[in-house]
Amino acid sequence: MGEDGKLRVLLADDHPMFRAGLRALLETEDFVEVVGEAGSGSEAVKLALELRPDLVIMDLSMPDTSGLEATRRIAALDIGVAVLVLTVHAEEEYLVPVVEAGASGYLTKSSADRDLIEAIRTVAKGEVYLPAQATALLLRHLRDSGEKDGPSLKMLSPREREVLALTAEGYSSTEIGSKLFISPKTVDTYRARIMEKLELNHRSELVRFALKSGLLRQV
Repeated sequence: MGEDGKLRVLLADDHPMFRAGLRALLETEDFVEVVGEAGSGSEAVKLALELRPDLVIMDLSMPDTSGLEATRRIAALDIGVAVLVLTVHAEEEYLVPVVEAGASGYLTKSSADRDLIEAIRTVAKGEVYLPAQATALLLRHLRDSGEKDGPSLKMLSPREREVLALTAEGYSSTEIGSKLFISPKTVDTYRARIMEKLELNHRSELVRFALKSGLLRQV
């Protein structure tokens, strides 16, 4: 966050007109400050390192370096910069690769007018934003992949597995607390304990872990 408490956002899209429209939309929100724009994936990585925004809104189809690879590189920097993918591509094609690359959210441009601000607020809270239909796609991927549970999954208690699974499905701490009849603060405590046990640094990594371990098939 900036000194004024605003969420600092970097826009990464190769179409200047779209960036201009997106900037105009975001600047109507008093909690957002657009701190930079990138027209390619490599420029997005460079500016993420230089500007240290809270969030990068990333297109996938860009010259030089793809948005997917740029997302992977930004996640690998481990500098606390979240990535929200905003693309024309349907979830069916890119959802799993984007989650595995380390993005904190996925949204199609066709639904941006309805859902973008909600997605930004969700990611800003450290949660993972996925559209409602994304859960079904992830579950389908898990069924088709046939992956086995990794040994580290056995380190988690049954309640920790529940919290991890619900986090992976995109539920907020408040929603998880309501489902499990515990407080949101307790949910956050469980999540922190899970990340410590699994040696993960970012909440988006929890989604990738659940995806690869097949946990969602068990709860």
